[in-house]
Amino acid sequence: MLKLINFTKIYPNGKVGAKDINLDVCAGDIYAFIGHNGAGKTTTIKCIVGIQEVTNGDILIDGISIKTSPIECKKLMAYIPDNPDLYTTLTGIQYINLVADIYNVDISTRKQLTQKYATMLEIADELNNPISTYSHGMKQKLNLISAFIHSPKLLVLDEPFVALDPKASFLVKEIMKDFVSHGGAIFFSTHVLEVAEKLCNKVAIIKDGKIVKSGNMEDIKKDSSLEDVFLRSENA
Repeated sequence: MLKLINFTKIYPNGKVGAKDINLDVCAGDIYAFIGHNGAGKTTTIKCIVGIQEVTNGDILIDGISIKTSPIECKKLMAYIPDNPDLYTTLTGIQYINLVADIYNVDISTRKQLTQKYATMLEIADELNNPISTYSHGMKQKLNLISAFIHSPKLLVLDEPFVALDPKASFLVKEIMKDFVSHGGAIFFSTHVLEVAEKLCNKVAIIKDGKIVKSGNMEDIKKDSSLEDVFLRSENA
């Protein structure tokens, strides 16, 4: 579903954001991407979703190159950044319909999916209110609904649990599990290692722009916790 092949990102000033990264995220995977601030997580994610250009190597979405066919790739995925940047003059439902229009989602499908996810996230009663009145957590929920509205194959998230209360975090995790159980794939960065350890079946640790460990969660942590593995990799 998502394949990084010798992916490298070098900025115009010569700074290396990511170097020779190889990762494979398959349908059914919830794949955690962890590392300290500045390690290269957001750089990698922005290249995956087509916000930044790939310098060397390639990134494939369901076998399609983001370098040569960015629009086709973007049709297959949804991206939620850590800081939801929404059109606050719109109501929640207006924003969802805007996204649905962009992806040519028919009226029946968008109503069905909006009802499903708004009910699951307990935000249905707020959709007619202006986004300017939403809390950060409510904006994250709205972002999730708009991400699912075109039934993507791949969901890319940057710190999805930021500003969510414990109940909202639980609901988001349940939705993530439901999504991959129907053949979707999720790749997300997080600093909440306990969540990653319990939720994800695969993990990659990035340090200074390079992957230092990656693979099945159980193989990576073995008899340790993910936190212990991460700290050892940081001190290596």
